[in-house]
Amino acid sequence: MPTPTLPIDYQKLFHALPDNFLLMAPNEEATVLDNTDSHVAVSLKSRSQVVGKPLFEAYPVADQNEVDILAGSHAHVRQHRTPHTMPLIRYDLERPAEQGGGFEERYWQATHYPILDEQGSLLYVLQKTEDVTEQHQTFLRNQQMQRELAEQQERTRFIVESLPVMIWTTRPDGTPESFNARWMEFTGASQQEVAGKGWLALLHPEDAPRVAQQWKQAVAKPALFQIEYRLRRHDGQYRWLLVQALPRFTPEGEVSMWIGCGIDIQAQKQLVEELLVTNEQQATLSDQAYQAYQLAESQRLTLNNLLMTAPAVICILRGAEHRYEFVNPEYQRLFPNRQLVGNTVLEALPELADQGIQQLLDQVYETGEPFIGNEIEILLAQEGSSELRKHYFNFTYQLFKENGQKAGITVFAYDVTDLVSARK
Repeated sequence: MPTPTLPIDYQKLFHALPDNFLLMAPNEEATVLDNTDSHVAVSLKSRSQVVGKPLFEAYPVADQNEVDILAGSHAHVRQHRTPHTMPLIRYDLERPAEQGGGFEERYWQATHYPILDEQGSLLYVLQKTEDVTEQHQTFLRNQQMQRELAEQQERTRFIVESLPVMIWTTRPDGTPESFNARWMEFTGASQQEVAGKGWLALLHPEDAPRVAQQWKQAVAKPALFQIEYRLRRHDGQYRWLLVQALPRFTPEGEVSMWIGCGIDIQAQKQLVEELLVTNEQQATLSDQAYQAYQLAESQRLTLNNLLMTAPAVICILRGAEHRYEFVNPEYQRLFPNRQLVGNTVLEALPELADQGIQQLLDQVYETGEPFIGNEIEILLAQEGSSELRKHYFNFTYQLFKENGQKAGITVFAYDVTDLVSARK
């Protein structure tokens, strides 16, 4: 005996399909014939409100462009009897009064399918709709983040190129990688001439062997590197430079690059030499005066031309108690109504007491070893409130000395909260 079959309620089955389906007549008005329960839920309209009505009466569209896209997709299915996927469209949903009313901004991806009879005639047009609002908004946020990141990078590049100092970077092994416009203009050299060890040929012959040897030692044991040497200017004249270079470490403690800067100190050198020639008895005093001028000039250039305009969070903490001596505008913007300079870190920012920051500062000051943090979470009090908000920073704590003695800690950081939040 044949196995008896149970009757199938296809309309009930259609209503229960898990996707958002809307069934329409093949006429130009696209009369709504039925839809799934899932479609009813996402459209915020009951089946009785839409069945029997033309599509654009059942679901009014405010933007004529969206009307044209929908109508064009229907026309394609009627003409070619093939499925057609529409471009992304925006269709805002009107919330029922019991849900507060108003409109929700929504974005949709829809495909229309032809339903044909045995002779190939068009019986129905079936629309499958997917709510892609969250994906689209995430895409837009990522685009905005990329634009902001590109702008930040361009701003940093502009600052580096505009600084009145010669700046360059090298690979971890000390091989030159890039020179800023100020360096290229000063030397008049081409990139090919300074590649590899070619840059040493621009140094005074008496200085080149000493510089090469000390640079090799610095690369072998990475630390702050400082030296003076004569560099040939584009007109053939040798000028004295004060040069500093600093390694950048990865979280694993490996050097990822070096960054260096040079300042023309020819005038200062000549001044010192003239003082020494005039009165040999003032040699020691002149040397001290030159060193003081050298330090003041270096600090002025660093603070005024780099720290104050850098798109980074920078401060100087003086002494073992970590008292703010300098904060740049980006740092102060984090705490708009707080007095930082003159106070210790915990006096100015008491919310840091239990977050390990004081211990990190003590460690760097005691050991002299720099600390590099990547995406470190820090809770900061909000303006006018006791609420703590999460921030994420990439930062470096670096001990600095004066006259061979520990003097304090420099802090260099980037606020990466938006990037971390976007990635999460």
